[in-house]
Amino acid sequence: MVLSTAVMQTNFAEEFKKRIISETDVALKKLREEAFEIFTFKGFPTPRNEDWKYTNVSSIANARWTVDSGRSNLPAQLNINDLRRFNFERNGFTALNLAFADLAVLRIKKDTVVDKPITLNFAADEGTAIFPHIILIAESGSKASIVESYSGGHNSFTNTAIQVFVEDNAHLTHYRVQKDADTAFSYGVTEVSLAVGLYDSTNINLGGAISRHDVEVKFTKEGGEAWIDGLYMLNGRQHHDTHSSIDHKVPNCNSYQTYKGVLDGNSRGVFNGKVFVREGAHGTDAQQQNKNLLLSNEARVDTKPQLEIFNDDVKCSHGATVGQLEEEELFYLLTRGLPGTLARNLLTYGFAEEIINKIGVEAIKADLDSIVLNRLGTEI
Repeated sequence: MVLSTAVMQTNFAEEFKKRIISETDVALKKLREEAFEIFTFKGFPTPRNEDWKYTNVSSIANARWTVDSGRSNLPAQLNINDLRRFNFERNGFTALNLAFADLAVLRIKKDTVVDKPITLNFAADEGTAIFPHIILIAESGSKASIVESYSGGHNSFTNTAIQVFVEDNAHLTHYRVQKDADTAFSYGVTEVSLAVGLYDSTNINLGGAISRHDVEVKFTKEGGEAWIDGLYMLNGRQHHDTHSSIDHKVPNCNSYQTYKGVLDGNSRGVFNGKVFVREGAHGTDAQQQNKNLLLSNEARVDTKPQLEIFNDDVKCSHGATVGQLEEEELFYLLTRGLPGTLARNLLTYGFAEEIINKIGVEAIKADLDSIVLNRLGTEI
């Protein structure tokens, strides 16, 4: 902590003084100052913290960043109480995000169906840190698809937060695609409050030298349903960490989670998924799977799906697999005359494609297919 706090003092303190001077809203200014104080105290997380045991972010802490000034105008629709619901004390990254937050509010009006996907694009320049913070509200009876896309430049740092509120009978499809440069750094947190609605998310992580995504879903009313799926595809010395928390606090809610990892070279993946079923949450159906495919002997994954159940009337399961390509499947393709490399690539593509196929925006799906095939060095 001493190192990261010292770096923070030289790297962010002066930038924060510039930002806070231009803040005209009294309540928001106070909240930003509180967040920066917490960052000053905590610094960036270290592997001594159990939740960061396998992810060392010292290369982010030790770098010197130019903070993108972003917008200075306060969003007209901002409710400071919604912003206060953000758990910015979670870690140094979340505190730093709120201190510098480039705020925006996206509201999908009651009973409105948005036919075209709403796209949010974020791209930090080289040597630059950006801090997007989006409050997304799907009002009752609404239906929409959100595409959250990242394409940061070399040696950039993206620190983002998305607060999602899904109200009664709303249906929100949420795609998050991270394809930053392979020397970029990325941290993101998604906090979801789900009423009697449907939240369906697909998270794709392809880029970045070090990237992490924290996902937190809380059911607030009986009858909610959530799908939280993802794919991380890594090579070289890339490192990606997904930590998810799905909290069943009320009865008769369903959550389904499948995360897949494809790791090559000396890459490393981390998956830590927690599902909580509280004492009064009878009728819960919670399924969680993490499946990993290692394409080299040097690739590594640390996986820990967890269930904490405090109710007997539930249907829950969880599991994890780590392995290489199935020899029987590979042998079958080889006996049909396919070259060995193509056969392996076909099986790898099929493994990843289960998650990519969830994406309902054809242009994005085609782009991801192209990236996956390029990674594999093949055409199908």
